[in-house]
Amino acid sequence: MPSFDIVSKVPWNEVDNAVNQAKKEIAQRFDFKDTQTEVEKTAEGLVVRSSSEDRAKAALVVLQEKQIKRKVSLKFLDVGEPQPTGKGGSRILAKVKEGIEGEPARKIVNAIKESKLKVQSSIQDAQVRVSGKSKDDLQKVIALVRGMDLPVEVSFVNFRD
Repeated sequence: MPSFDIVSKVPWNEVDNAVNQAKKEIAQRFDFKDTQTEVEKTAEGLVVRSSSEDRAKAALVVLQEKQIKRKVSLKFLDVGEPQPTGKGGSRILAKVKEGIEGEPARKIVNAIKESKLKVQSSIQDAQVRVSGKSKDDLQKVIALVRGMDLPVEVSFVNFRD
């Protein structure tokens, strides 16, 4: 029985490249001179620090532009509010979302059921598995999910015949 998985996987190599490019641009730009602005990837996500809230927001914009150029969707980022640091500076944490969790997964499964296509869909870990007898039905499901407005970036993998 043909099947495929709907997943939300972050292209980490492209995220790393975007972070490195943002670091280089921030180091070269005159408006970031003497502001101690830095961008780094940590275990909790992408962190932007600067001596002022405005510079931190501007550095975040630079990071987002670099991600767009590297074709990394901004839907992977969950950008938090600027938080003051102890030295009068500001810090912005952008958590990286990976996997289809909870509500978006249920929304996908419900849309597939409402479409009345002869397929089965189930939530497994942080992905949605879709299986059916006809490849054409599976392709219709892919078109349906691509047309949905979801808060996560989705891709289709593990197509099995």
